[in-house]
Amino acid sequence: MDWQKSLIEDATLEDLPGIVAIYNSTIAGRMVTADLEPVSVEDRLAWFHEHRSGHRPLWVLRKDGEIAAWLSFQSFHERPAYNGTAELSIYVSEQYRGTGAGSLLVSKALEECGRLQITNLVGLVFGHNGPSLGLLEKFGFERWGLLPEVAEMDGVLRDLVIVGRKV
Repeated sequence: MDWQKSLIEDATLEDLPGIVAIYNSTIAGRMVTADLEPVSVEDRLAWFHEHRSGHRPLWVLRKDGEIAAWLSFQSFHERPAYNGTAELSIYVSEQYRGTGAGSLLVSKALEECGRLQITNLVGLVFGHNGPSLGLLEKFGFERWGLLPEVAEMDGVLRDLVIVGRKV
């Protein structure tokens, strides 16, 4: 896919319905999120307002004016000693999965870590989510931990893999 005319920018409140729609599209597959039921825009308002461009941004990747994917930085832990570590979350619209959208966002995240004063990035990925683990591995993320069978979805126990990268 040609991403030349795409744009990565800070999400606005007007983008929140599109962000939520992409998020909700992943729930039924039981591969990306531990939510079991769709969330509402109202459910995600506080989460949206936790993001700030200069600290823990929330970005959207636009293709032809629509949100193709989004990435958020979350604080790893609220205690100040962990301020240099952030968790990445990446969600790609169904029609853009496997097209390089996730790679664009991870590349941008790595470029911006200095400005954001981030020295470590972590990802929490289900062990059966090969595409996400592969994407992060491609960018130098390594397995830093495993939480075996900590999630139960539809009667199936799932592992959570902690991946990380020093930047």
